Amino acid sequence: MTARRDELAAFLRAARERVRPQDVGLPALGRRRTPGLRRQEVAELAAVSIDWYVRLEQGRVGTPGSAVLDGIAAALLLSPAERVHLHLIARGEAPPRPHVPAPLGGGLLAVLNGMPLLPAYVVDFRFDILACNAAASALFGPGFGHGRQGNTARMLFLDPETRETNLDWAAFSREMVGNLRVNHARHPDDPHLAELIAELRTASAEFAAWWDDQHVHERSRGTKRFRHATAGTLTVAYDMLAALDGSDQRLFVLTPADEPSERLLRTLVTAHATTLASAV
Repeated sequence: MTARRDELAAFLRAARERVRPQDVGLPALGRRRTPGLRRQEVAELAAVSIDWYVRLEQGRVGTPGSAVLDGIAAALLLSPAERVHLHLIARGEAPPRPHVPAPLGGGLLAVLNGMPLLPAYVVDFRFDILACNAAASALFGPGFGHGRQGNTARMLFLDPETRETNLDWAAFSREMVGNLRVNHARHPDDPHLAELIAELRTASAEFAAWWDDQHVHERSRGTKRFRHATAGTLTVAYDMLAALDGSDQRLFVLTPADEPSERLLRTLVTAHATTLASAV
């Protein structure tokens, strides 16, 4: 604990000395004995008392609140990486990752389309489908990612065909509820996520019951079984890979779990590609 407080004190002093008064809109009047901002200026910019900030910089306070640290980070013009470091050395835990709305990146789209034999799609924190590849269309149908099939949570609970074809529907759907609860805590003010949750609570008794039991879950991989109308039953593993740019976008990839499922999936993808080619 003493070492961490010493590191916090040294980090705050160094960060304060790097910021010029004019960088934060303060007049640079008179000579300064040390470079950068004075402690009082940092305290005023962060909306904390000068006495408390002095004790913080000297390592003589307890565990500061997350909001207070964010105010200090803003006052010192810390980068996102420096903000995380400040939280880690001051509180022992990273701050919540801020959401950075962003369109689907070209690199992520290239990865998506570069997996011709593996069904894959990208979702946001509401589980809206932002894009899917041809293999996903072959497995789930041409409507996947569009209209009523544009949100995987809505599909699971409100689409009878999706419920029938997911042989592990209850386990996977309960997992979805837990993921939505985690995302709702991260984005409590997002109106579209709130509307989705309200819609599902009204339309699905299972969703309402699982939502009310306060289950929290953030599973990123597992196995599930599909019953396809023509190919039969497939067992696939799924992995959900997160983008680290603050957009809360996830790449959802399905891989065959056994040789029969691999053969069936290859047949589906090949037939789908042939159908598309003949339509051109």
